[in-house]
Order: sequence, then structure tokens, then C-alpha cells
Amino acid sequence: MNDPNGMVYYNGVYHLFYQYYPGGTTWGPMHWGHATTRDLFHWEEKAIALYPDSLGAIFSGSAVIDKDNTAGFGKNAMVAIFTHHNQKMEDAKTGRHQYQSLAYSNDEGATWQKYKGNPVLPNPGITDFRDPKVMWYEAGKKWVMTLATKDRITFYSSPNLKDWKRESEFGANLGAHGGVWECPDLFPLKSNGKTFWVLLVSINPGGPNKGSATQYFIGNFDGKNFVPKSKAVKWIDYGTDNYAGVTWSNTGSRKIFLGWMNNWQYANQVPTKAWRGATTIPRELTLIDKNGDLFLQSLPVKEFNPLLKLVYSKKFLSASNELDLSVNFKPLKGKVKLNVSLENKGDLNIILSNSKGQKLVIGYDEKKNNYFIDRRQSGETGFEKGFAAKHVAPRIANTTQLKLSLILDEASVELFADDGLTVMTDIFFPETPLETLKIQKKPKNKSIGVSLWSIDKDEH
Repeated sequence: MNDPNGMVYYNGVYHLFYQYYPGGTTWGPMHWGHATTRDLFHWEEKAIALYPDSLGAIFSGSAVIDKDNTAGFGKNAMVAIFTHHNQKMEDAKTGRHQYQSLAYSNDEGATWQKYKGNPVLPNPGITDFRDPKVMWYEAGKKWVMTLATKDRITFYSSPNLKDWKRESEFGANLGAHGGVWECPDLFPLKSNGKTFWVLLVSINPGGPNKGSATQYFIGNFDGKNFVPKSKAVKWIDYGTDNYAGVTWSNTGSRKIFLGWMNNWQYANQVPTKAWRGATTIPRELTLIDKNGDLFLQSLPVKEFNPLLKLVYSKKFLSASNELDLSVNFKPLKGKVKLNVSLENKGDLNIILSNSKGQKLVIGYDEKKNNYFIDRRQSGETGFEKGFAAKHVAPRIANTTQLKLSLILDEASVELFADDGLTVMTDIFFPETPLETLKIQKKPKNKSIGVSLWSIDKDEH
């Protein structure tokens, strides 16, 4: 699997569709897989929703609930808006091999019917014309499509999801342009009672630590034009393994984000056998003002908390420069949450290792004022020349206290620093599970708090 698609909430159920190739564990003709959940953590896999057809494979897109039956498919129809990708036309180099189409469901996603009038948005003659994210714009009583078009975004509008009008273009001279733009998302969020608009844009390659990543812009949107408040490039996640993430539709003011936990730099080479690709933990997005500038804050959704079982918690007022907490960490299996707080910032290394000497190091470099994840010695790394690396992220917070929260699994780490102001996600592949936990800090007289939670795999 790769990109999350068609994420929509309806009648107490979160629907996740996703790019999927059922024929193997490397990329192939794309389908839309389908899974559902009521709490964002216990998932039920459903039948494949959309299969390739004569118009092409089913690339990324979105889904909405058409409560007013604007498209004529039925009141509260679940409507998918997606990119058809025609491989034959691509081979012929026509420049028109991607176009936007519709499918609809009247039984809450159980079965799907493709619209007979597809495609609803033909290609104007460019090679990259894809990944429609559609939302209802109430002020204008219209649907707005945010579409990735080469290395920029084009906005379209429609009264009925079928007839689309080009509104404007954004990004020709703004943001990162190291690669093609993909999987955009546009949504409103409030900060101090004022509404702003957030535009997510994934880019491949060109991320802050190479390969795939997702940048974001904060500004204003009037139904036609998006105008950013700042020209600075900001990233929703500085790790190398959070890509193509978008938010669920139909969740009201709450915005819940999910990303693909991988990177196109090595996605087809990672050393897994029965599976390839995963998703991040669902994250709630909020806006926070730091020194007059707005940033996205990203934290695991509140539904995660009831799954946690506290294993260990202690505050060390005058600890040595190294703490060995392996006795508390070693018996744990599956997913783990680890919180570490340093009262006065200083160098910090959180070292996870196994009996083979393989290790993953997460921490903070005070001199450089950045967080990092170092997977150079984390296990199998030779499958791709750039995989073994130390990734860094700037610290945005300016408090004296450091706060790191890690969500660890057997092959992934998600770091939420300073209450989700700086976020990093990385995958890794140790030959045997990481089983020892040590924390190093300098200077050694810094007081530190540590807490550890587990999640039983049988319950996840």
C-alpha cells in the first residue's frame, strides 16, 4: 500500500481507502483498498473498493458525503473523486494520461459504481494532473477541488461534482520545488478565534532530509484564491517516512491527519516480505502561534490514550549522565510510547539497541538546536544507498524545557517534540527487536523525567 485516499467520516465510522496493489509487494496497477474503524486504531479490512478499468488505474483522490445530493447520486451518497491514470497514453507520451473521475456508493462504502460520464475533468495537456482533494466551500455554496498540477496547485470549483471550473493557480514561485507536487489538501483551522486556511502539499523528491516529504502553507482562501501569510517553507514532518498525508473529510472542525509511512527513495526496496508500506498513527492537527508566526501542531489523536498501559514513570532530580532503563523496556512487545522531559535543555540521546549491536538513536543537539533520528546502525540498511542516515529537524519551540514523546513499533518511530511542534517519522529494520533502552544527557546534572507505556498487540 501507499497513499491514503478517500478518507471520510460518516455515521460513526472512519473510512480509509488507500493506494493498493493486490498482486504483489511492490508497486503495481493501483486499486483503492478499503478499511474502516470507529476509534482510529482497531481496523477492519473491507473488499477492494475500486479496480482499474478501461480509463486506467485508480490513482489518489478523496471522498465526500454529498448530503444535499448535488451530484444526483442520492442524498448522503459517498462520492469518490480520483485520478484515472492511463498507462497506454503515458507510453504514447500524449501528456494527457491523467484525468479526474467519480465513483459513488449508496451503502456507506460497501459497494461502488463508477460514473458513466467519466472523466469529469479532462487533462489540459500536462504530464502531472492528479490527486484531487475535494471539500464543500459553504460560503460559496460550491465544491472546491485542490489538484496537484506539475509543481504547483490548481483550484477548481463545481456546483455538482461533475462540471468543473478552473479558479486559480498557486505555488509557481513559492514553497519547495525539488520534485513534483502531489496529494494536496486544503482546510480551515482556527487560531485565537480567527480562521486560517492550511494547504498541505507533498513533494517528491525535495524533502528536508531527501526524498519524499510534505510541506504546508498557512493563509487565506476566498473560494477562488489561496494567499499565504508567509513565504517560508514549513514541513509537517521532518522525518523521511511520512508522505502523501491528508485529512479526513466530514469531521467538522476537527482535522485528523494520516500519512503513508515510507519514502519513494526506497519504498520498493525495503526488506519486508509479507507486507510493504504502512500508515502513521492518526494525528490531530491544530494551529499554534509562535513569536507571531503560525505553525501546525501535530499529536496522536485522543483515541490513542485509552490503549496505553503505564509501565514505568520516574523523575530523576539529580541523575547521572546515563540512565539504563532496559529492565523496564525489555519485556515489552509491540507498540510502545516513551516520554522524556529535560527540565533545562541540553544534549540528549535516547538509545534503543539489540544484542547484535544494532541501535536507533533519537535526541537533541543543543549546539545545533535540532532534534534528530539516527538510523545509520539500526539494522538492515544496505538495500538502498541513502537509507543509512542521520535525519535532523529544527527546534521551533523556545522554552528551556525539552519534551519528547516517542511512539515506537518494531520497525518505526514517530517523534512528537515540544507537544507536536516538531515532528519526525522514520522506519528502520533491525535483525532482532530492539530490547535495551538507555538515556544519555549532558551536562549530567540536568533533572529528567521518564515515563513508558505499552500497547498489547492482541488489543491493537
